[in-house]
Amino acid sequence: MSDATVKSVRSRDSVANTLLVAAALSLVCSILVASTAIILKPMQQRNEDLYRQQIILDVAGLYEPGANIENLFAGIETQMVELATGHYTDAISAEGFDAIAAAKDAELGINIPAEDDTASIRRRARLSPVYLVRRENALNQIILPVYGPGLWSTMRGFLSLGPDGSTVRGLRFYEHAETPGLGDQIDKAEWRAEWVGKQVFESGDQPHIEVVRGSVDENSNEAIYQVDGISGATLTGRGVTNLVRYWTGPHGFGPFLKRIRAEAAEND
Repeated sequence: MSDATVKSVRSRDSVANTLLVAAALSLVCSILVASTAIILKPMQQRNEDLYRQQIILDVAGLYEPGANIENLFAGIETQMVELATGHYTDAISAEGFDAIAAAKDAELGINIPAEDDTASIRRRARLSPVYLVRRENALNQIILPVYGPGLWSTMRGFLSLGPDGSTVRGLRFYEHAETPGLGDQIDKAEWRAEWVGKQVFESGDQPHIEVVRGSVDENSNEAIYQVDGISGATLTGRGVTNLVRYWTGPHGFGPFLKRIRAEAAEND
C-alpha cells in the first residue's frame, strides 16, 4: 500500500471526519423525525378530537361501539358560552378550542379570584364550549367540559347534567395521571355510575355536591348530593369535588346553568 493510500485511509478515519459523519447523520435523522412529526400531527389531532367526541357521547349515554363517531357526534349541538354572562356567543369557534391554552392567553383568559378558585387552576378562559343533546327539540342533556388538579395530574373530563341544570347524568374523565389502582378508580364504571342521579345544587347558586370520605349514608338527607369516596385516594376524590364545584359554580358555568334552571322552571 502506497504512502498516499495510507494517508487517505488515515484521513477518512480521523476524529474530525468521524465527527463530521456523525453530525451529518444526526442532521438527517433530525430532519426525518421533524418531517414525520409534521406529517403525522394532523392525524394525531384528528384522533384526539375523535377520542374526546367519543367520551362526550359516552358520558351522554349515546356511544355505540363500532358506530361512526363523527356521525353520532353530529347529533349533538355545540355552542360557545361566555362564562361571565351565561349567554351563547359566536365570537370564537368551538372547533379546535383548547380551554387550558386559552386560559393562558392575555385576551382569552382571566385570573380567578382566590376566593372563587376552588379548583386551584388560577386562570380560566373567558369562553367555553358546551354540548347540548335535544330530544324532539327539547333540551335533554347539558355536557360541560371540566378540569382541575388531582393528586398527580390535571384531570380533564366532561360532566353531563339533565335539562334542569342540576341532576347529574354522568361524569367521565378522558385525561389524567392518577395513581394506578387507587386514584385511577375514577375511570371505573362502578364509581362513575354512582354519580348518576345525584344533585349538584341544594338551593341557591352554590354547588353542594361532593365526594365524601368513605361511603355515603343512604339514609342521610345529604345522600342525594354525595358520592362514595375512593379508598386510598382521598386527594383525588377531593380534587374531583373541587373541580365539579368550581365549574358548576358562580365563576364557572354557574350563570349558564342558572339560566337553564330558570328556563326549566318556566316550562314546568
